[in-house]
Amino acid sequence: SFYYLALVFFKLFINILCGTNNNMCGGVNYTIEGKKVNIYFPNPEAKLPILMKDGGIGLYSWGRRKEQAGILPLGGWARLESIKAGKWDYMQTRPVKIPVNMFMEKDHNKESCWFDMEEGTYLQGLFASLNDESRIYVVTVEPDEITKQIHDRWPRIIGVEN
Repeated sequence: SFYYLALVFFKLFINILCGTNNNMCGGVNYTIEGKKVNIYFPNPEAKLPILMKDGGIGLYSWGRRKEQAGILPLGGWARLESIKAGKWDYMQTRPVKIPVNMFMEKDHNKESCWFDMEEGTYLQGLFASLNDESRIYVVTVEPDEITKQIHDRWPRIIGVEN
């Protein structure tokens, strides 16, 4: 029906507009309360650690999957270019630091590749909220010459000073 097609195109438009992409940085390893945790985006219970202003760690839902209710964008990623272009401005957003030990990318052959994070570095996240819904999205950038051999997007890695 027309309504169904309009809804499908609207959802597609929102995901293109916000720059979500559900194929990158598919997993992370982090330490919380002395315990190492592996979490993968497809898990609807996936939460990412966020460095809080008081130095503590908070856990927040990692993006939104199509089977999950909500109004925030589908996917777990936010393109830096779309953030700078204001495409996330209809929500309340703020940059956050995601302290992880490693992150996982699937290469062009769909093989999992884990990458260690250097001490003092973080994945950049975007905390997004609208109404009563809040989620974390991993900020992505264009890969450099080396990492583009693995994937066409890459998580933005930032230091303590960012």
